[in-house]
Amino acid sequence: MRLGVLDVGSNTVHLLVVDAHEGARPLPAYSHKADMRLAAHLEEGDRLSEEGEALLRDFVDDALQIAEDKGVEDLVAFATSAVRDASNGEAILARIRSDKAIDIRALSGEEEARLTFLAVRRWFGWSSGRLLVVDIGGGSLEIASGLDEEPDVAFSLPLGAGRLTRDWFSADPPPPDEVRRLRRHVRAEIARRVGDVARYGPPDHAVATSKTFKQLARIGGAAPSTDGPYQRRILASAALTEWADKLAAMPSAGRAELPGVSERRAPQLLAGAIVADAAMDLFELTELEVCPWALREGVILRRLDMITDRRAPDFAR
Repeated sequence: MRLGVLDVGSNTVHLLVVDAHEGARPLPAYSHKADMRLAAHLEEGDRLSEEGEALLRDFVDDALQIAEDKGVEDLVAFATSAVRDASNGEAILARIRSDKAIDIRALSGEEEARLTFLAVRRWFGWSSGRLLVVDIGGGSLEIASGLDEEPDVAFSLPLGAGRLTRDWFSADPPPPDEVRRLRRHVRAEIARRVGDVARYGPPDHAVATSKTFKQLARIGGAAPSTDGPYQRRILASAALTEWADKLAAMPSAGRAELPGVSERRAPQLLAGAIVADAAMDLFELTELEVCPWALREGVILRRLDMITDRRAPDFAR
């Protein structure tokens, strides 16, 4: 069957259409996305502006038409931190649900962490043992760890690369004292949760997901995206620490010239590097392997599980 997932993120709003079959991996069939930067449309601190809502509604209209044109049988829609954290976010989603007849809701940070973990577990399999999964989004940082498909621990922190860039930096590149203050803040926030993960023991396999980690791995020497999803990509802690210092002294225009770094994400790459460096240091990780699957794939896999369970005969349940 053909499934669609509409992901309303802090930076990008993305419709992904996949062909899915029971017992097989979902195959991407079509992708449509827009660099909407909903987090930049927050006003008075935490309200999503009328312009931001209008942009989102227009994209939903386009997504519904594309889904129909592409033969999508089942469409799953969700929003992450930008809408979740907005004081009027739920009201906006309620209006869209009513006007557009689409079931869209905001995922909690913990749900994000758990669904991303599921995607990583399915990608690497049981042989990976205890997984530690780290994901840096535009608005939040998700961390999960466990031996099974459901993690033992999963949580979210307001340490997204876009959020931190917007809230902590006043110039491009930022003054050294702002970089130091952000570094202290990030490390204090993550350190409070290290014990929640460490109590279950060290990971057998540490994994990173998200565009931020893919770009950091690329500038650290990993293979380009053109080499395909099955190419093993590693982000080493030593290389990351070195690049975090370099990025701090580099304007966004300079970062955009680095391999694999897009112009629109270059401004927030420094904040992402600070978060990634802190996580690797505090969790004592020498390297992270980048996984091509993340939250969207986790949502698709969970939906497929639900559909399969409904169709299964009693003896197979």
